[in-house]
Amino acid sequence: MRFIGKEEIEDIAVGAALLGTGGGGDPHIGKLMALQAVEENGPIKLLSIDEIGDDDLIVPTGMMGAPTVMVEKAPSGTEALATFKTLESYLGEKIVATIPIEAGGINSMLPLALAATLKLPVVDVDGMGRAFPELQMTTFYLDGVSATPMVIADEKGNASLLNTIDNLWAERIARNATIQMGGSVMMAIYPMRGKNLKESGIHNILQLEEEIGRSIRLAKAGGYDPIEKVLELTKGFELFQGKVTDINRKTETGFTRGMAAIEGLADYKGETLELRFQNEHLIAQTKECLLCVTPDLIAVLDAETGLPITTEGLRYGARCVVIGIPCDPKWRTKKGIDTCGPAYFGYDVDYVPVEKLMVEGAGQ
Repeated sequence: MRFIGKEEIEDIAVGAALLGTGGGGDPHIGKLMALQAVEENGPIKLLSIDEIGDDDLIVPTGMMGAPTVMVEKAPSGTEALATFKTLESYLGEKIVATIPIEAGGINSMLPLALAATLKLPVVDVDGMGRAFPELQMTTFYLDGVSATPMVIADEKGNASLLNTIDNLWAERIARNATIQMGGSVMMAIYPMRGKNLKESGIHNILQLEEEIGRSIRLAKAGGYDPIEKVLELTKGFELFQGKVTDINRKTETGFTRGMAAIEGLADYKGETLELRFQNEHLIAQTKECLLCVTPDLIAVLDAETGLPITTEGLRYGARCVVIGIPCDPKWRTKKGIDTCGPAYFGYDVDYVPVEKLMVEGAGQ
């Protein structure tokens, strides 16, 4: 057990933007909320997975909706409180701790803000090891944990309790409700016991995000390349270097969808990389080669600073480095690939691990 203060939150936010693979919402708003909550209530207790009991009630929290909506519709701070209060009332039991539903983007920050406000601990676990766009795309779902009962709440004071027959129906119904509630909501979801969390969660993810953020922050003073350090920490690969020459994104059916074209520079001159995303980057390919595909992680970093660039933050002319990171082994199972592999998102390619694609590409 240790405590998270302002510096740790700053570093975790950077790591969250990177593991968000372009999506999950810009962590900046969530970071400000977490910093304010710590200022008002003191530091946040961070527990390791071994410090929770098997029967403890653990409830993940986060935001559902299109990341672009967050630019104009920031959470008020009351929505998450409403979701926990409503769920506790329904279950007739106190929540012992919370976790991020996903490691990426704003959803790594929002549980910290809620935990500081409610003086709840956060467990160093999440359900993705990255960000994904749909509710059933969690390692909890892979192991049969139900997403419901779940609660979604908006800034107007509306709160909805859902009980669905399976997690796919939870996604469909909650997504439609989210659209009616303005395109983004806060949620309390996947209520589970400590035993489920130990078996199904991805451990030590906040620690990894903190290490990523700290390494980028200290790179200049330490005299090292921040991107090389990130690749070392994540066991990742450089996929491409270039500048953004085209960006097309739109918000529809509750998601931010689009593509970006990156013109190659240096060793990649003469090539163009195409990125396609649905909230998160899902596929990176040139005309000749597939470089990385979901469920492996694709992240875009500023070429000079190493700071992550979200899909809503991509701008024409930005010089960047695109990297690929192996996903957690849980996603490389048949059910994992069926749940969030390329075929699910409509891409006519087979999933091939990024490390294999890099070896094949080097041999061409």
